[in-house]
Amino acid sequence: MSEPAFTLYDLRVETIAGERPFVCSHELGSGFEVRGENIVMDAGKPFSLYALAALLPLIPAKQRPLNDHDWMATDHVIACPDPHCGARFRISRIGKRRFSRAETTVEPLPEHNPWQE
Repeated sequence: MSEPAFTLYDLRVETIAGERPFVCSHELGSGFEVRGENIVMDAGKPFSLYALAALLPLIPAKQRPLNDHDWMATDHVIACPDPHCGARFRISRIGKRRFSRAETTVEPLPEHNPWQE
């Protein structure tokens, strides 16, 4: 039997322009990548702590394979959390990685997983 494994997408989060001017300190094109569990920031480019806090809850879902009808599979542009700011953040899948279960957890694989129903 092969070793249990799963796939996650690598992501790029990039600042793009919306319909209104930026109010916050965003820089057009600045952003970061997500590779597995790691965030890799653009060298020397700022990224708002508040925008990052708003984006973080979405990242793990965007990394996983999704049903075609799930809104997470189609909605890729997220607004700045400041309602007066025109900045938007585009989340793009840029690659795919396979992870061994044994490399990511010490929990044994359960015989019955209620999350798989």
